[in-house]
Amino acid sequence: MKRFLPLVILLLGAAYLLSTLRPEKNTTQFDLAGFGEVPVLVNGRIKPLDTVARTSLLTLQGRQRVSSPETGTLVDSPAEWLATVFFNPTKADDLPTIKIESPEVLTLLGLEEKDTRIDYDSTVKKTFAVLGFLPSSKSRFSYNQLKAKLPELDRQGRLAEPVEAQLRTPFQKQVITVRNRVILYLQLRLAVQMPESTSFLTELELFERALPAGVAAVLARQKNEAHDENALKVMKEMADRFAYMEQLGHLRLVPPAAGDSDPTHWELTGTKLLESFGTGKIDPTVMNYARLGEAWRKGDTATFNRIVGTLHDEITPRYPEAMRKSDIESRFNAAGPFYSSMTLYVWAFLLAIISWLKWPQELGRGAMWLLSLAFVATSAGIFARMWLEGRPPVTNLYSSALFVGWGAVFLCLILEWVFKNAIGSVAGGLIGFATLLIAHHLSFSGDTMEMMRAVLDSNFWLATHVIIITIGYSATFLAGFLAAIYILRGLFTKTLDKATADALTRMVYGIVCFATLFSLVGTVLGGIWADQSWGRFWGWDPKENGALLIVIWNAVILHARWGGLVKQRGLMGLAIFGNIVTSWSWFGTNMLGVGLHSYGFMDAAFYWLIAFVASQVLIIALAVIPQEKWRSFRNAVA
Repeated sequence: MKRFLPLVILLLGAAYLLSTLRPEKNTTQFDLAGFGEVPVLVNGRIKPLDTVARTSLLTLQGRQRVSSPETGTLVDSPAEWLATVFFNPTKADDLPTIKIESPEVLTLLGLEEKDTRIDYDSTVKKTFAVLGFLPSSKSRFSYNQLKAKLPELDRQGRLAEPVEAQLRTPFQKQVITVRNRVILYLQLRLAVQMPESTSFLTELELFERALPAGVAAVLARQKNEAHDENALKVMKEMADRFAYMEQLGHLRLVPPAAGDSDPTHWELTGTKLLESFGTGKIDPTVMNYARLGEAWRKGDTATFNRIVGTLHDEITPRYPEAMRKSDIESRFNAAGPFYSSMTLYVWAFLLAIISWLKWPQELGRGAMWLLSLAFVATSAGIFARMWLEGRPPVTNLYSSALFVGWGAVFLCLILEWVFKNAIGSVAGGLIGFATLLIAHHLSFSGDTMEMMRAVLDSNFWLATHVIIITIGYSATFLAGFLAAIYILRGLFTKTLDKATADALTRMVYGIVCFATLFSLVGTVLGGIWADQSWGRFWGWDPKENGALLIVIWNAVILHARWGGLVKQRGLMGLAIFGNIVTSWSWFGTNMLGVGLHSYGFMDAAFYWLIAFVASQVLIIALAVIPQEKWRSFRNAVA
């Protein structure tokens, strides 16, 4: 039966993957799936409300589910949470969705220990919390818990803003982070209606009926004629409220009038309401969102679903491509191909490790098939992003993490197909999971399919320089990870025989040759792009220096090998140091805050980068342990 094991593994992996592709079911009678597919314009890109909900939750709290440790899930889906924020802010204000990690900021906001302590209702959970398996304190809080001290948070934020990002204290950085999260939440609350309104639809209907009299009163006052002071007061009050909505506006929910297909002409709800003073009537889309809110609060599912359908029917004829992309993007979000791939990469890694100990052929083949399945899922996700953006695969730091992992796994599959020793599967599973995990944490900054900066807005160079240089990253990382497998496997196990060691050496050498070629060509192409964009081929920018360091280091490895300066373990040590060089070029230069390639300093990324460098230095140190000491160590462990 062992011979059928790889097929069973493949079928189980495929069944798991297919289960994630099923359309997301509505957990209520409200058509939340249809609501999530409604397109809006945000930061220059038309996207579905489902994406707005998911990216907002990631920015606010670092995850897409809304729950509390004591009561579990509070809202079933991101779309339901967004509908609650839009249409029932009184309820949304009590949901713990704003993450605060700094004790000093918690104190600033008046949150005491009793406010952060988690009181589990079960003895088992309390025990796990004491042991550290469950959190003992909260890190996510509701808007109502912060509301009283928000003026002080804003004051501290204004004091911190003039300080350069690199010079801010940890407290100042956290103040600005939490303040930005609160602002984002307020922008969502004001996207559709005034939160204080008990029935925004009723207010708008009354306002629309009073508009003629109000406008007449304004005109009469301008002419110093008799006018209705009460009508003027009502108009001023409504104008102030609408202006406040416009001031904090974030989502452009209202498409332009029929016949206007320019996507840049979408408007904020507050802007359209202010325009009603001139037109004498309220925009139909604004009224439809107000009706949605009324239906949501009253639990009127039939009306809610009908209006969602109306919004689709109104927008589809004018923006068929945007509607099609909104539908696909919503399904893409629900499927989460990169999260599925992470799971498959972990299982491929574990199976490949086990195959070194038992059933090498069967488990090794099963691991390779599982790795192939994960690679297909990742490829599908990357191609879906390319179609949605209309761009090559790498456009920002997030997509570079996806592509670095994708390229490395592709090379690992080739190695596994050639050598059939599960080493490619181990490296592919590890790198695939690690890069997708990095991408996941990079998604906390917001929309990962953002608009391109003007100087980067070139599909030709994105498809040549960026892809080639990123493949160079992938190959250099892969060589380093293969070298780490050589060191750790040789030190901690007895499975590194001469044939395996020779195979790993050939793998590392071949991958370094590949990495050198792509890094060199990618760096030269980058210089040509820089010459076209900035008028100089080379400017010693930190990112340019980082790219050059990769080329030089890979050349050093090859020359050291050709000249006989290093043997097998020396080659491995040099390849592992290539991980440090590449991580610096990829992430470190972006965080310096200087140069034309700087994308901003990130505290969390900085500490993880330091930890990664330290781990690679440790493995290099292990590589210099004499062979006899290796054997003694293994015997002692055994």
